[in-house]
Amino acid sequence: MLPQNTLSHAHKMKLRWFVTLSTLPLLGVVTAFGIMPQADTITREQKSVIEDIVLPSAPAIAGNATTFWRNERIQRGDTIAELLRRLNVEDQPASDYLRKNKAAEGLRQLAVGKDVQAETDANGALLALRYQGNDANQIIIEKTGNDFKARTLPAITEQRIQVRTGEIKTNLFAATDEAGLPDPAANQLADIFGGDIDFHRDLRKGDKFTVIYEMTYINGEPTRTGRILSAEFINHSNAYRAAYFQNTESGGNYYSPDGKSMRKAFLRSPLEFSRVSSGFSMSRFHPILNKWRSHKGVDYAAPMGTKVKVTCDGIVAFVGKQNGYGNVVMVNHQGRYTTVYGHLSRFAGGLRSGQHVGQGQIIGYVGMTGLATGPHLHYEFRINGIQRDPLKVALPDGKPISEAQKAAFADATANLYGQLDMLRNTRVAKLD
Repeated sequence: MLPQNTLSHAHKMKLRWFVTLSTLPLLGVVTAFGIMPQADTITREQKSVIEDIVLPSAPAIAGNATTFWRNERIQRGDTIAELLRRLNVEDQPASDYLRKNKAAEGLRQLAVGKDVQAETDANGALLALRYQGNDANQIIIEKTGNDFKARTLPAITEQRIQVRTGEIKTNLFAATDEAGLPDPAANQLADIFGGDIDFHRDLRKGDKFTVIYEMTYINGEPTRTGRILSAEFINHSNAYRAAYFQNTESGGNYYSPDGKSMRKAFLRSPLEFSRVSSGFSMSRFHPILNKWRSHKGVDYAAPMGTKVKVTCDGIVAFVGKQNGYGNVVMVNHQGRYTTVYGHLSRFAGGLRSGQHVGQGQIIGYVGMTGLATGPHLHYEFRINGIQRDPLKVALPDGKPISEAQKAAFADATANLYGQLDMLRNTRVAKLD
């Protein structure tokens, strides 16, 4: 046997070949590199070989791209010329038509952010242009011979059902934002459960919600948030549920599975969201008067101009300035209740004494008039003229489903509550 380090002449002549295909299609060759073992020197019998091998021609691409589509978005200050430049349109007759023709007036008035699609040939001539008008109709401008013609396709409107689930980490609206729930639906969620849950004080990290709601789409794009159909909020391990039921010809309300109205006679808070800066107290040091006195209301700290809602249907008893309240609105309800809204920056337009107002109606805006050190709302809840703590007082319920409508209610909401069951089970399974 030959020693291990002794190589035959034939073995020394063996080469390892690495074949690399060129990535440049215009070259069309394969280059082969011969590499000798690094430990040996090259002799006359051992040579590096470089050889070009011609590749077969690439198969022809079926069809030729003769037109091109490009999409651009309307920008602030855009002109027709600038828009066409970004769309790669080089066509003076098309530019003249779009700048002057009445049929293209909608394009010239198009809102910022709207999309425009253009089809051009290889030379930049405009063949077609499409956009959604401000009225949501589809406008198509097409080249016909040597001229252009516009046509309108009616908007395609549809209602789609959306589902969002979320978990509280800091506050309600941070959680709804993270879950992708639109603000109008988030506000509805707070209104629906606002009689049972004080979103200023009662939220806990880990609380969960599920919302099933309608969304209007026009030409495949979401345009308007509709009504919540059903929802669940789990607060302190207590599950609250509500579904919408139309119980009159003119409208409906939200009810729990057993038919109780979710709409309390009074909202827990006159603001959509804020924080309690000063609670109800029989003895509080007043920061302006510098003395101890009772504070028979609740102060909600909120930015200047925040909308203030009346918490119950009622009749406006007073609108104007009054002592330390500053700009204040007082509303009477059901003969024995009165609510007070103080330190307002201004009142809702047209608000006057004797006017009927509905629950949730905007009556003013947060300010710091009167005896106030910063912008906030002073809110009082009076029963027979005596102030009570609005955060603790038992609020009267709204009207439940009537006996005559219980069967119809059960039929109409069975599927909605069934969907909430399914979503809760799915969510638990994912968490597990």
